[in-house]
Amino acid sequence: MDTTPEQAGSAAVPDGGGSRPRVVVGVDGSPGSRAALVHALITAARRGADLDVVSSYAIELYYLGGAPLDVPDLTGVRDDTHDRVTDLVEEVRAESAVASVPGIADVTVRLVVSEGPAVQALVDRAEGAELLVIGSRGRGAMRSALLGSVALHCATHAPCPVLVVHPVPAGSTPSGRVVVGVDGSPASREALAAAVAEAGRTGAEVEAVASYAIADTWTDMGSMIQPTAERVRDELRARTEQAVAEVLAARPADAGPTPKVRTEVIEGPAANVLVTAARGADLLVVGSRGRGALRGLLLGSVALHCAMHAPCPVLVVHPDGARPIGPPTAR
Repeated sequence: MDTTPEQAGSAAVPDGGGSRPRVVVGVDGSPGSRAALVHALITAARRGADLDVVSSYAIELYYLGGAPLDVPDLTGVRDDTHDRVTDLVEEVRAESAVASVPGIADVTVRLVVSEGPAVQALVDRAEGAELLVIGSRGRGAMRSALLGSVALHCATHAPCPVLVVHPVPAGSTPSGRVVVGVDGSPASREALAAAVAEAGRTGAEVEAVASYAIADTWTDMGSMIQPTAERVRDELRARTEQAVAEVLAARPADAGPTPKVRTEVIEGPAANVLVTAARGADLLVVGSRGRGALRGLLLGSVALHCAMHAPCPVLVVHPDGARPIGPPTAR
């Protein structure tokens, strides 16, 4: 695997002139970012992509009351960060689980070290990329939160799909199962297509999950209309299977083997249903916004809940053409 540095301190948006797609990953030395780097290297190899490894540092100036400002050695900080990231990349790529992946030797790794907020560096670098990979928690002040601030902002504002990697218990092995939430929205259709593509690369099976809740509808003070649970399940299953058939039919002929897709229709709140279904899965794929009452948010409540609580990596997919609006808010 070739490893090349970028200009120190630069997080400029790539010109997109390369012939290979790009995957971007953020690292900060935390266990979460190390897990993200492992996923990013393997994903890049499977996609025939190159990898941009992005790390940032913040410079803090201290006023000592009458004494000159204590200005850190900027070059030393940048070089130290670069060396730490280089060592981490070499360590991870030497692991057997990574080194044995077909195509891993063809992945060119570019190290990007920048000064300033990690969120902005990652979102900028993700422009034109196929995927941004981040750990669910980093070294920031909010690292004890279920979903760190950097992960939340990237999942909300990145211009490409975002893979949120949660720490996986030692000894875990792939299950060959990709779970995807389907609710008929444009975002969930994109999520279904992404799940099929990911499963096709890994030989996994796709489990398309739709959920429902029976609601009572009053027409006047004396009557109530309520469809039977069986009818709701049947109609929802039919719509979900139709969506699956349409996505599979639109799959390019040169996309490789078509994975097996099975549908599950489960009663309950979508967020809880998906997190439960994702137990033991290799990946959970969700649309950034669905059909819920909060679908106007940049990151829907179901996607946010899954990114926070799922027991496996979560791929957040924005609907085609629905580019996130506005800059991220730096911490």
